[in-house]
Amino acid sequence: MIEALHIAIALLVSLGILLQTRASGLSSTFGGSGAAFQVQRRGAEKLVYNATIWLSVVFFALAIVRWYL
Repeated sequence: MIEALHIAIALLVSLGILLQTRASGLSSTFGGSGAAFQVQRRGAEKLVYNATIWLSVVFFALAIVRWYL
């Protein structure tokens, strides 16, 4: 039961990470534009961001629980 929940949360965390957009792509890693700016999340983007944080906290808490069971 806990294993299935852990897998489901892992998939949701992965989906949440993939749904988030980055302002700079891979090209900036290799010397692209170096401009930095403040990112403000609003609406659905903020909801996905916060949900990903909470899901990752639950994921690691379940990992600790599974370790001791």
